Amino acid sequence: MKHSVSGKATIARFISFHFIVNMQAIAKEDKPMKVAVIGTGNMGSGFARAFASAGVDLVIGHRDPAKAAALAAELGATVEGGGIGAAVRLGDIVLLALPYQAVASVLSEAGDLTGKILIDISNPITADYKELLLGHTTSAAEEIQKVAAGAQVVKAFNTIFAGLISPEARASKKLQTFVAGDDADATAKIRELAEKLSFEAVNAGPLSNSRFLEPIGEMNIHFGFFLGMGPTVAPAWVRV
Repeated sequence: MKHSVSGKATIARFISFHFIVNMQAIAKEDKPMKVAVIGTGNMGSGFARAFASAGVDLVIGHRDPAKAAALAAELGATVEGGGIGAAVRLGDIVLLALPYQAVASVLSEAGDLTGKILIDISNPITADYKELLLGHTTSAAEEIQKVAAGAQVVKAFNTIFAGLISPEARASKKLQTFVAGDDADATAKIRELAEKLSFEAVNAGPLSNSRFLEPIGEMNIHFGFFLGMGPTVAPAWVRV
């Protein structure tokens, strides 16, 4: 069978197109995921330092871009820092190191969240740290998912005090973090990320199980601050 010149050109374009698409897919698979840490307080800076030490591709965001840039400069030339919208655009995974009450407002200025994985580390607690604001029929994570259109929210790290984020601070003890979410791929990525920080990542089921995880976080706060144990305690689930 003979092909016309135009037919050969069409075939060549078809092969070229599919070669480019396949190469882009391979490149996307090989490219390490970038983590955006939003917030530079105790939790935000703790996670940023731990991620940087673990070699995680990192960007830091803050409403005051200068604060994010200052922390980024402290962590090394490969770490970027700037405004919230810019950080979210760059990040594949966005860790919200924010009080629960601040999250909705921050997400409103974060731009398009489609395809992003959001890590909610918050506990919805009162200003005096003694009570929960939500419970039984919803959770902070579920409420964040409602306002994060197009994103997958994953609950993690809400039972960990800031001083225990760094593996070095744990004296080689492997703490557990409970990871809950509705998307299997998203939760798997967050468990993998947690393991890079030397946590034991426990599959805690669907996002609705945050209704149980957040009270555990609040109980840990009571152990740490009101029952005399100090902020070096963390819960663990063990098989006996």
